[in-house]
Amino acid sequence: MVRLSKWFQRKSTGLMALIGLVVFLVFTATVLPSQAQTAAEFSNGADSPDSSFFYTPADLYESAEAFGETGRTAYIRARWTFDVIWPLVYTVFLVTAISWVFKKAISTDSQFQLVNLIPIVGMKFDFLENIAATIVMARFPQASPVAAFLAPIFTPIKWLFVNGSFVVLLVGLVLLARKKLLQKK
Repeated sequence: MVRLSKWFQRKSTGLMALIGLVVFLVFTATVLPSQAQTAAEFSNGADSPDSSFFYTPADLYESAEAFGETGRTAYIRARWTFDVIWPLVYTVFLVTAISWVFKKAISTDSQFQLVNLIPIVGMKFDFLENIAATIVMARFPQASPVAAFLAPIFTPIKWLFVNGSFVVLLVGLVLLARKKLLQKK
């Protein structure tokens, strides 16, 4: 883990972080709204489980039923197209930005540099959530008890690490601003 973190530190320049930010913002402004509209059209008014923080296996099955066959097919397609690319986009942005900011804000030998790996944990749980939810949707109306049990566990862990990554980035920016102010004094 330390080697991976240090590799990200070396590769994460200001330019890389800026490129990651631009791709993230463009994706957020263009692809996310389109994807949300498409999901709304195929969901028959049901909530997508992965957009909630907490849900139960029963909620997941209710969504699968409400989506209908066409909606479930669209959901699965989205998980293996859009929802493969989106986690990569936000992870690249967060890893490069956190790596670059913390490299500037604190000693590169500090154990706190490992926070640049937090987005990767979020991405992994996003993928695990997608796999579990896909199994439930693909097999419906057959029960998939293990996948239905795991999906609602993976989702809040994903949100904790993804949203936590933004908090870490904000903390890094505060530390960097503090360092710059102290250097000026």
